[in-house]
Amino acid sequence: MSGFDIPRLPLDRMIDSGLDFLTSHFSFVTKAISDVMERGVEAIVDGLMYLPPWLLIALVTAVAWRVAGRRAGLLSLLGLGLLWNLQLWYPTIQTLTLVTIATAIAVAIGLPLGIWAALSPRARRVTMPVLDFMQTMPAFVYLIPAIPFFGLGPVSAIFSTVIFAMPPAIRLTVLGIEQVPADLIEAADAFGSTPRQKLIKVQLPLAVPTIMAGVNQTIMLSLSMVVIAAMIGAEGLGGEVWRAIQRLQPGKGFEAGIGVVILAMILDRITQRLGRGTRQGAT
Repeated sequence: MSGFDIPRLPLDRMIDSGLDFLTSHFSFVTKAISDVMERGVEAIVDGLMYLPPWLLIALVTAVAWRVAGRRAGLLSLLGLGLLWNLQLWYPTIQTLTLVTIATAIAVAIGLPLGIWAALSPRARRVTMPVLDFMQTMPAFVYLIPAIPFFGLGPVSAIFSTVIFAMPPAIRLTVLGIEQVPADLIEAADAFGSTPRQKLIKVQLPLAVPTIMAGVNQTIMLSLSMVVIAAMIGAEGLGGEVWRAIQRLQPGKGFEAGIGVVILAMILDRITQRLGRGTRQGAT
């Protein structure tokens, strides 16, 4: 040992102290949020389970057929029918609910942040390094702060999923606004448009296809994170995979994994087609 040893920075204790402070002083807020969201998740799952599976499959098939074409409709019909046959309908509904809620929250937060970063160079200089940090951080790390704030269960899964899946929504919102042709911006300025009018009537409509690509990526990341979040009680198809690992049942694990793939393909086809439709409308 040399005489120039640098003392170890107690980063772990600093983080622990910060989390302890937040949970001890703001636990009443997180508890209220957790209770409301957990009741909301249960209500949505119960409402979807109230419908006969064949009816919900028919509705999803009709939407996919109408939005994304015949192949997507047949994929929805056969894929969801297979999950029903494999007795994975309830976990599928749980996963679909968690992904839908997490995606909605991530887009609701990410879209305004993306607009702010696109219109403000200072905000962009702050936002982009944070997004780099969020995207390079291992997904499992996001499970750690969720537990002391919201406890085990679906709310913690949604919290960690939102953080993990939000960066594409922000980045592609920024990209979409920046890709608006400069001559259109100049034309709007020439007609005396205010910044708000220019954003709402020119920039956002033309950026919608790119924003929809961000929504698509957010959905895919939400699906992958919901499976990982089964470790903290998320249930759904991820819970089935986690139980199969614990019980050494590879067949059950593959069945649940196929279910995740089917959901991902259906949601991907629908959102991709929506993005193409808005792109054609914009042109």
